[in-house]
Amino acid sequence: MNPFYYVLSVNGLLFVFSVVFYFFPPKKINSIYGYRTNRTMENEGIWKHANSFFNKQFLLYAGISFVAAMVFAYLKPDLSWEPMVFLLLALAVSVIKTEQELNKHFDKEGKKIK
Repeated sequence: MNPFYYVLSVNGLLFVFSVVFYFFPPKKINSIYGYRTNRTMENEGIWKHANSFFNKQFLLYAGISFVAAMVFAYLKPDLSWEPMVFLLLALAVSVIKTEQELNKHFDKEGKKIK
């Protein structure tokens, strides 16, 4: 398989999803679309804050992942698992940073920290 097609199908798709999430964030709490965890679905304040922050992080790290994977495909045409690592790192970093942000601004009961 052409390494560029592989990167486009894996990391490119992740980047497309991040753009969609960024420009069309969920308006209400739902169980289908958005940054959904038990904590973020507790109330509207956490939901809006988490989705706003996650969408920015997701766009940033998915873009970095896509560019890094394309460069890697150019330098090493016999790719196998490497683009998936970039994809998983982008998702993991976005989720971890979002959870850290929620811990800074909300307590365990979902109330905003003053």
